[in-house]
Amino acid sequence: MQTIAVIDYGMGNLRSVSKAIEHVAPTDRVVVTHDPAVIAAADRVVFPGQGAMPDCMREMRASGLSEAILAAAANKPFLGICIGMQMLFAHSAEGDTPGLAILPGNVVRFSSDMHTGDGARLKVPHMGWNRVHQDQSHPLWRGIADDSRFYFVHSFFPVPADPQVTAGSSYYGIHFTCGVARENIFGVQFHPEKSHLAGLALFSNFVAWNP
Repeated sequence: MQTIAVIDYGMGNLRSVSKAIEHVAPTDRVVVTHDPAVIAAADRVVFPGQGAMPDCMREMRASGLSEAILAAAANKPFLGICIGMQMLFAHSAEGDTPGLAILPGNVVRFSSDMHTGDGARLKVPHMGWNRVHQDQSHPLWRGIADDSRFYFVHSFFPVPADPQVTAGSSYYGIHFTCGVARENIFGVQFHPEKSHLAGLALFSNFVAWNP
């Protein structure tokens, strides 16, 4: 039995994430925790998030979790979700907020001037189901058809400094990165815990992933 830590810094969609992982890993121990020692001892770590980037970074640092997150991202299977993925980057335009700088690049906002092909203005935030193109082969995409639909709720998205980090992309007025991968780290802008079978498949792949 392995232990999967879901990081609790007061801002994540923790119950939905933990329940989804428990569903695909019934024999494993899933722990929602803000204890750095528990995170350090876990076999794999999930870093979820929702809300505004400045609030998330402030709560994470106030909880004393920064070092534990940096250590986990350096040496064990690590999954970032939504803001939990955005915080891995160096900087976010949301509130001019420094991130953890684990991955080089910035987080930027969708333009308010985006339009559909027929001229209709696109709403921000981007909310609802959208197709995800798999830009690279990766174990976390195993069994998930390319261009499967996942559920999004966001106004900001990452722009990696290294294009090879992009593992998945989607289209909403522009093509944007919605999945990143480097060594033991995988991050997604969408919410797998709200994405039905495709999301459960991604969690199942994460539970079995040995980078």
